[in-house]
Amino acid sequence: MSEASSTPSPLSIRLLGTGGPWVNPKRYGPSALISVGEERLLFDTGRGVGIRLVEAGEDPGRLSMVFLTHHHLDHISDLGDIMITSWLRGRSKELVIYGPTGTAAIVDALLTKVYAKDIEWRSDGEPTWGGWQPVRAIDVGPGVVIDTGAWRVSCEEVVHGHALPFRPEFLETWRCLGYRFEAGGKVITLSGDTVDCEGVRRLAKGADVLVHCCFAGDAEVAHSKHLSEVGRHTLATASQVARVARDSGVGHLVLTHLRPKPPEMIEALRGEVRAIYDGEVTVGEDLHLVSLA
Repeated sequence: MSEASSTPSPLSIRLLGTGGPWVNPKRYGPSALISVGEERLLFDTGRGVGIRLVEAGEDPGRLSMVFLTHHHLDHISDLGDIMITSWLRGRSKELVIYGPTGTAAIVDALLTKVYAKDIEWRSDGEPTWGGWQPVRAIDVGPGVVIDTGAWRVSCEEVVHGHALPFRPEFLETWRCLGYRFEAGGKVITLSGDTVDCEGVRRLAKGADVLVHCCFAGDAEVAHSKHLSEVGRHTLATASQVARVARDSGVGHLVLTHLRPKPPEMIEALRGEVRAIYDGEVTVGEDLHLVSLA
């Protein structure tokens, strides 16, 4: 079952935002929500994620964990919103934010500089909110991020622009992650922003669902030097994603992080994927739900 209006099953993933840095009212910033029993795990906090949560019938106050793939604007622009809105909507326990190197510093800046007065005002001036509920950030690297015994999240580093001509000092701390969620014999993989690489292939191996960035079809980028370079170094194209899914034995491939394009180009992209990968293919849309149980 996979439809936007369905109620989440005991295990499901809902796409909250399927766009990128492009401002698009039909595709908000990258974000996805895994529901496992009564727990809600949020992956990335792109533009409009709080609005999409409510539109999906979810209560932001139920959030307990956030997993960030990297620190591009379109993936963390609403991180502060989630931290505060989850509290205002009734979050009564600590919100833990996992992410690559630098995540803890970003969260500290949001708490102590950007939103410090907002938090103090609402906590001290409006005691009806029950006082500030803490947020804790943890920088993580490849390996197991959290294992509750009932479910586990692990991550790998993926390649997102690492071959571009950046300063060595930038590359020393530029870390991008993909995530693998496992529960009850089911696997959901979220690629983050990446091209085809060993990290994403390890994450995707045997996945029931692979949510993979796919900004454009190969035909779409063929006549643009800029877009071709993006496809080579930064974000996967249709053929790359299809090969990852095929070679990794993925059951259901879900495409996200889509560059704005007319319907005929969406269909062309879908066709390029199907020419290589013969499993189930979904071109993601905001609020789309995939249930696994």
